[in-house]
Amino acid sequence: MTKHLHAQLLLAAVLSVSSVPRARAQTTFAEASPRLQTVVDSAVTEARKQFPKLQANQIAVTLVDVRDPAKPARGSHRGGEQIYPASVIKLCYLAAAHRWMEDGKLTATPELRRAMSDMIVHSYNEATHYVVDVLTGTTSGPELPEAELKSWFEKRNAVNRYFAGLGYQNVIAHKKPWCEGPYGRETQAIKAFEPKRNFLSTDDTARLMTEIVAGKCVSAKRSGEMMALLKRDPFSQEKDADSQGKFTGSALPAGAKLWSKAGWTSQTRHDSAYVELADGRRFILVTFTESHASERGILHAVARKVVEELK
Repeated sequence: MTKHLHAQLLLAAVLSVSSVPRARAQTTFAEASPRLQTVVDSAVTEARKQFPKLQANQIAVTLVDVRDPAKPARGSHRGGEQIYPASVIKLCYLAAAHRWMEDGKLTATPELRRAMSDMIVHSYNEATHYVVDVLTGTTSGPELPEAELKSWFEKRNAVNRYFAGLGYQNVIAHKKPWCEGPYGRETQAIKAFEPKRNFLSTDDTARLMTEIVAGKCVSAKRSGEMMALLKRDPFSQEKDADSQGKFTGSALPAGAKLWSKAGWTSQTRHDSAYVELADGRRFILVTFTESHASERGILHAVARKVVEELK
């Protein structure tokens, strides 16, 4: 089975549980650009040169030039491949929470705001658990009878249905991020239903970042609130979740500004970044790596090459 077919089957499984129409065709958020493709290919080549054990199928990159907001341009390497996203999935929960609030399905209580901030600024898993609970009307807990578990899982797929309805094809966002867990009905659902993990592609992640940056995710006001949580100081020495040289920020030149959401596990190291350079260049760079989590320099190599070659 090809990986593309596998991705389609996973999406179909999610949608069939909830008996909603399949997602419409993928919305083109940025035109494919030979110029950007050359930059991406060069960046991947450079990363593999510096890290010879890095295989071409262990890295995915999507680059979007957003200097002209009306005509964003895109290049990618394995941009449509579904990859376990680690904490980058929290971007999807953030966007969904704002959509739910905009539609009156959620109230912007101080506790929800606190959880959203901790989920993005500090990447706290416990905060994310709360956000997932209020988005989907589900909670973790003891095992459930089969019929109740099916109903629980249908509710848990609410965020998937939202993104599928917008034309996203590679968003699977129905699992809580864990350190030591999961247990109980969370484990029960993993055993009973497909897909068993969250997934994202770098293309879909870049699309979401592009919409947030352009003020088109839910609304301009809510996009601005999301940007405020994603703001990073790439040169900070403080030990927050997305700094300390772990990701894209420390590879940027002086004067750069950064908004990002990173994710990492023992097997993955990812970053989704929007960068503004002092010379006026503005781009979104999403890089996912697998099986090389300890090699922080891969993300740095990609970012440095993009800065060097993006004209």
